[in-house]
Amino acid sequence: MSNFRKSIEFKVWGRFALFTDPLTKIGGEKCSYHLPTYEALKGIAKSIYWKPTIIWVIDEVRIMKRIRTQTKGTKPLEYGGGNTLAIYTFLSDVEYQVKAHFEWNMHRPELADDRNEAKHHIVAKRMLERGGRQDIFLGTRDCQGYVEPCQFGSGTGEYDQAGELGYALMFHGFDYPDETGDATLYSRFWQPTVVNGVIRFTRPEDCKIRKPVRTMTVKPFLRGKTLLDVEQEPALLLEEVR
Repeated sequence: MSNFRKSIEFKVWGRFALFTDPLTKIGGEKCSYHLPTYEALKGIAKSIYWKPTIIWVIDEVRIMKRIRTQTKGTKPLEYGGGNTLAIYTFLSDVEYQVKAHFEWNMHRPELADDRNEAKHHIVAKRMLERGGRQDIFLGTRDCQGYVEPCQFGSGTGEYDQAGELGYALMFHGFDYPDETGDATLYSRFWQPTVVNGVIRFTRPEDCKIRKPVRTMTVKPFLRGKTLLDVEQEPALLLEEVR
């Protein structure tokens, strides 16, 4: 089945972004990667529209503005209560074009009758036109973002003629049990390459480096309790966006 009928293309931008490098979390003073992570972009796609029936796959991202960093003092909460002072390094004035498509979550057999391609594609595009179904964040809740439809590859980007730029090992995303069928949450890593400002993401199952995080259970979705009937849902969604 063609990905074109399941795909969306959108622009996302904001004043700041924080795609946290896990190595900088140890001391409590976070520093952003220079590139958006697959997991962060997947989270943005899910904020636009998501159902447990589908899994968003990020195909490509295009960096539109020059990479800049800005350091700011913050007061994160401490586990024992109160606040502490920390220095975070953010990306400043970011803009990206993203190409993504959804696939069926085959580890959700109880949702098989909700695999209506046209319905999910139409609603996803409608939610994108309205700026997303939930708030958009660029890596963290501290960094508000905004989305709108676009044509991937349109306009002029800062790195269109930059050639090939290689990066070292970076965080790619998480393997969640409800998407893999495994009872363990894994983090995965890869080595991205930017070609003329465009990153073509490796598919999650093709990432070679994985690290177990912890065991997790999968929440079941039962008809009549947590799932709307396929016939009722479009009408209720229409009422929601009016």
